[in-house]
Amino acid sequence: MSFLSSLFGKNKSKPLERELHERVQQVIAGAYIDPYIGIDLVAAKAIKRLVQSHGVLQVYVELPYPAQKVGATLADNLTEALQHLTEFSQIEINVDWKIPAHRGQREEVSRIKNIIAISSAKGGVGKSTTTTNLALALAAQGASVGILDADLYGPSQPLLLGIAEGTTPQSRDMRSYAPVIAHGIKVMSMGLMVTEKTPMMWRGPVASETIQLLTLQTLWGDLDYLLIDMPPGTGDIHISLSQFLTIAGAVVVTTPQDIALLDVEKGIEMFAKVGVPVLGVIENMSSHICSECGQEDPVFGSDGGSRIAKKFNTELLGSLPLNINIRQQGDAGVPIVLKEPDNDLSKQYRNIALRMVVNVTQPGLIMPLPNITFVND
Repeated sequence: MSFLSSLFGKNKSKPLERELHERVQQVIAGAYIDPYIGIDLVAAKAIKRLVQSHGVLQVYVELPYPAQKVGATLADNLTEALQHLTEFSQIEINVDWKIPAHRGQREEVSRIKNIIAISSAKGGVGKSTTTTNLALALAAQGASVGILDADLYGPSQPLLLGIAEGTTPQSRDMRSYAPVIAHGIKVMSMGLMVTEKTPMMWRGPVASETIQLLTLQTLWGDLDYLLIDMPPGTGDIHISLSQFLTIAGAVVVTTPQDIALLDVEKGIEMFAKVGVPVLGVIENMSSHICSECGQEDPVFGSDGGSRIAKKFNTELLGSLPLNINIRQQGDAGVPIVLKEPDNDLSKQYRNIALRMVVNVTQPGLIMPLPNITFVND
């Protein structure tokens, strides 16, 4: 319970009369269109209570996504609009959030509300860096977040999150492991189990069994979101994760170039076959801005992300430029969202992250655990 909530609870507040209640709702509806939900707060049913106490109008807003920072902008907009109502001497806005849980998880991960796969189908498009920054963006908004590094052959999350070499997950019984905490994010990765020089020379069935053990034997605890940093391709690990987890949705990361888009199409088709809805597309390395002259060049082509999103009737969540700061901060283990939270790039990651999790809450996305069969042609 927030401070404002506890404070209001002690006051003798009363509901607004019907006519005044409707007028206040009209003002709220015209004052603020939520940039992530895409509609006004009244239509989104985000206004939970309108009460007054000693001339003070108290507005309780509940959003379906974490809004620790963006809530301040919402509150300022509503306050400015509502203060013109002469019936009230003061306006108090209380912004809270309640993150819906995606149902149907097995017992080992039942305390995780939403599992989101971050995929690329093609390697080298910046999927892992994107996963890290999205996770940190959500955590900065007040969400509890974890990352499962499912790329067994090339795990990169320990480096991106600055986890010291030699750090290993702790275990009391050698059957379950506590995830490593990095910048407030719970992390599990094969990179924490072996040294950087150890190659993972496993065939598909062994890799599938390993990722299942890595996922289900991790003591994730309570999480709002678990982001899975998927390996490239559309192979055994992807199918296995889709079988034993109820994945709320997948996000596909791509560059604009045609050769990357070919693989992206395969990735989207794969998720369709295993019953995982695609929440949207992220176009990475969309352009390069010269640090000397400021000229912007689409070095990998242009509009590839929007074309693929339109083709598959999904959303382009955002486009990110090819920027040296993103790479440098990732290599340093302090991603740009953490290092420079007010940077324009960090704001782009935040907007993408919030659009992504809002899409998880949309009706029709909750699907039963798929049954997959294999046929020898």
